[in-house]
Amino acid sequence: MHLTNSSPIITARDRHLLRHAALAVCCAGLFAALAALVQTGWGPLSRFDRELTGDLHRYAADHTVWTASVQMFSDIGGTITMRSVLGAVALWLWLIGARTLAGWVAAQTLIGWGGQWVLKLSFGRQRPAFSDPVAHASGPAFPSGHAMASAITCAVLVGLLWPRARRAGRTTACTTAALTVLAIGVSRVFLGVHWTTDVLAGWLAAGIVLGAVTVIVELARPGALARDFRRVDWRTRPRVQRVLVSSARPPRDTDPAEDPADDDPADDFPDDLPDARSDDAPADCSDTRPGGPAADPVPDRPDGLLR
Repeated sequence: MHLTNSSPIITARDRHLLRHAALAVCCAGLFAALAALVQTGWGPLSRFDRELTGDLHRYAADHTVWTASVQMFSDIGGTITMRSVLGAVALWLWLIGARTLAGWVAAQTLIGWGGQWVLKLSFGRQRPAFSDPVAHASGPAFPSGHAMASAITCAVLVGLLWPRARRAGRTTACTTAALTVLAIGVSRVFLGVHWTTDVLAGWLAAGIVLGAVTVIVELARPGALARDFRRVDWRTRPRVQRVLVSSARPPRDTDPAEDPADDDPADDFPDDLPDARSDDAPADCSDTRPGGPAADPVPDRPDGLLR
């Protein structure tokens, strides 16, 4: 009697879907809990918001030069800048033929922008008010648009760089993205235009958008994102390397990204590099196997007899 393993095989695409679905669900749960506490005016959270925002505002009012620098950084990392970056990336992806990936980036941008305003208008939370404000902002406060847009933009850029980067490059990209998102969020509280919970809500809302949009695209077009990542890798490969690989492989009628391979990241690397031995290479005269060329062939004598 043989026992067989009847458990289903979980593919790389399934793991990808599960990760992003878990991200969206977890962020949605935390956002709902935070929003409920903010709406009900839970005492400890309200005191935390007022005290931290007030302390940062007093520091900003006393250090005008530092405040001006923070204001400039906050303006550079604003929602318009972040969405312009993603728009340029989406256009470039569309032009090189990665249409699904371009749509994924555009959807992150548009759904993030629309979702931000739906949430702001739904909660209608007032911004902090001071007698001597150091900065001004309009519109409802919850969630922070700067925090949400910067988190979506940095996460998308890291996701696009991830398949091509090595471990050191991935660590650098993640660290830079995390510090940028953190600095932009803190700057909004420092300038007194957002409560701390507004920034936390913006980060959680970004996680919802990132996870939900990815799951929807994967379900609508299975495997298309992975193929587009391979297309981007091929189109952005150094030209010399691309020419060498192209000359070594047989002619192909399809785009390298159209190869119906598994979605495993290992498939991003070419598996048909030139063999070390080719059919055109000269035979090795040192081969002494039966049937092979002799090590030292003996010439015939004129009379046909061997010496």
